[in-house]
Amino acid sequence: MNNAAISPGRWPLAVPLTLAFMVFFAAPLLMLAVTSMYEDDGLTRFGGATWAKFLADRFYWKVTLDTLKLGVMTVCATLLIGYPLAVVYMQSNERWRRLMLFIIIMPVLLSVVVRTFAWIVILGNEGVINQAVMALGLSPTPLRLLQTELGLILSLTQIEMPMMLLPLISVMARMDRNLIDASVALGASRWRTLFKVVLPLSIPGLVAGCTLVFASSTTAFISQSIIGGNRLVYLPLVIWQQSLVVYNWPLAAVASIVLLASVMLCVVLIAALGRRGARYLHV
Repeated sequence: MNNAAISPGRWPLAVPLTLAFMVFFAAPLLMLAVTSMYEDDGLTRFGGATWAKFLADRFYWKVTLDTLKLGVMTVCATLLIGYPLAVVYMQSNERWRRLMLFIIIMPVLLSVVVRTFAWIVILGNEGVINQAVMALGLSPTPLRLLQTELGLILSLTQIEMPMMLLPLISVMARMDRNLIDASVALGASRWRTLFKVVLPLSIPGLVAGCTLVFASSTTAFISQSIIGGNRLVYLPLVIWQQSLVVYNWPLAAVASIVLLASVMLCVVLIAALGRRGARYLHV
């Protein structure tokens, strides 16, 4: 069977996918790498001066760290809200599961631009949050939420929530209920069952959800620009400014590669933490 799986007759089936990968991913990435090695806007001098300029500037280091920080905080916020919802989904009957799944998927059917502009209304001085805060007497004046990191994280938490919930509920829906019942029958409390049975089995969905949310939130140019405004600068905004405003293509290419590499590095780290967490929880 193994010989049949790798027989020469099977290789032509992989040719279309390989060509598509080379055309739509590898070739643009190669062009991006070549562009980043030019030293000026006119793409006439070849060298590493643009990379040296980027890596020597503290401003770009701060922007990179702020971008990764935004992704981490969004992951933590979506995980804090999403995991309890996934547990509720797992313990619900089929009717409630269908309703919850519809509620989870419904925001995905709307454009991210529409959802982001809706958050401008919610976070504004006359928005729902500020009206509730002042009605409860928590603040005499409206809170400043627009063009702040807190407001951006609040909006991204709602926008990216389906990315966290869909992998989680997909894994939890396939869990064997007999394992949970056996844990309870053997005297384990609900919390011990949650941490020793449910959580280890949900690690694959947890890793997938964290990966999707992190990658999406760090590259969410629309939300970062509209909610964050000009006060918050992240790598997607730098790429847009350098490529379409000042036409500094080499610097935009460098920022793009840095964003891609840093996100991929963090994704690998999330996967490694997931594997290590799974081994620790199974002990």
